[in-house]
Amino acid sequence: MPNSALSAITPDHHVYEPGQDPRRWKALFVIAIAQLMVVLDASIVNLALPSAKRDLGISDANQQWVITAYTLAFGGLLLLGGRIADYVGRKKVFMIGLLGFAGASALGGISSTSGLLFASRALQGGFAALLAPAALSLITVNFIVPKERARAFGVFGAISGGGAAIGLILGGTLTQYFSWRWCLGVNVPIAIVAFLLAIPFVHESKATGEHSYDIPGAITVTLGLVSLVYGFTKAATIGWLSSGTLIFFAIALALLVAFVVIELRVKSPLLPMRVLLERNRGGSYLSSLIVGAGLFSMFLFLGLYLQVILGYSPLRSGFAFLPFSVGIILSAGIASQLLPKLGPKPLMIFGLVCASVGLLMLTRITPDTSYFTHVLPYMIVMSSGLAFVFIPVSSTALHGVGGQDAGVASALINTSQQVGGSLGTALLNTIAATATVNYANARNMDKPDAYAFTHGYTMTFFAGAALLALGAAVILIFINVGKDSLVEHEGGAHVG
Repeated sequence: MPNSALSAITPDHHVYEPGQDPRRWKALFVIAIAQLMVVLDASIVNLALPSAKRDLGISDANQQWVITAYTLAFGGLLLLGGRIADYVGRKKVFMIGLLGFAGASALGGISSTSGLLFASRALQGGFAALLAPAALSLITVNFIVPKERARAFGVFGAISGGGAAIGLILGGTLTQYFSWRWCLGVNVPIAIVAFLLAIPFVHESKATGEHSYDIPGAITVTLGLVSLVYGFTKAATIGWLSSGTLIFFAIALALLVAFVVIELRVKSPLLPMRVLLERNRGGSYLSSLIVGAGLFSMFLFLGLYLQVILGYSPLRSGFAFLPFSVGIILSAGIASQLLPKLGPKPLMIFGLVCASVGLLMLTRITPDTSYFTHVLPYMIVMSSGLAFVFIPVSSTALHGVGGQDAGVASALINTSQQVGGSLGTALLNTIAATATVNYANARNMDKPDAYAFTHGYTMTFFAGAALLALGAAVILIFINVGKDSLVEHEGGAHVG
């Protein structure tokens, strides 16, 4: 009988050598489907927003909640989601996350009021906070052989890096030819297919030890992160020194300090300090936060440049980002091959330098320049470089972590990216608005013209390039693992 047939009928209780479960690659396919759905959803609604706004009568002041309701719930609940995955079981939580995400997406697709749409987006974010860390930790505990783990992280990183741009294309297509509601409804069949495939192909794993939850820690860190993200969002509209902004920063500071105190004292902490304070993991989380803040400028303001300045339609603008996705996917294959040979540090520094240079070159755009000469080449340089960051950081962020902490460690990767992206939203919006107004005032304009807006965009690219360079410096200082440390033996995880 062929080996594939034998694998298909091998009972679950068979004990395989570490990393040698014959269904691990099928499991990776299922995990990849789920991860693509989560990543797509973070960007697909951007192009649907104008249509949804008209259809449901959403005001200018409230339109931001279509985006922020999702990101706040996602970023704020990721740590708790990681711990739940560790204790309840990663496969079980993965499947619950899939069904919940499908239900929330369906609810959003049939929303008749703005309040129902906002609520469904928050619900999506909550279930994504279960799904994302469970997916990454399943890879961590099922792929032990260094070359196989690097290849698995390569697939995961390619999807994480390229999925956002694919979401722009899909969102434009669905909105233009069907309805904005399908930007949410499309998740339902994807989630159902992934759920059905997960039943036979994904092995269960869970942490050993005491199964308890740090409820005070969960409350303080979640509300602290929500307050921090909301404070940065408010800063973009009412100013950094406004009392309405500062009060959220003060609340966030108090809650996050309280969280650290709680974590140092409780018996079973939500975030064990041993996870955060190991230099390689800590450097990975910090660099992810910085890169998230810097990278946001490219997607947000380059999209505005294409549509507002160059007059691209939403769909055409989405397709203009396609080379970014292709660059990520192609370079991810190269990065996954080089990772076991060179180790993570040189790849990550090289990638961030390339990405910083690419973003810096985008500062040369004007209302008169062409996409093919001033955008496309530098977009490819950026995406190629970022692939050399996304793949290794998924490994270094989980370096030496025990199976008991795999879920929370993987959740920290996503948390740092979400918090960084939210910080970037406020910071770069403020920079763009200030630069645009100053440019117009210096030239005695009644209102900003295309050159003023473009000047504001380019200032955010300068800031984004500086942040990416700072991320490279963090990697240089903190990361010290070599190629031989890419495989960790999670003795605390029970697989299958």
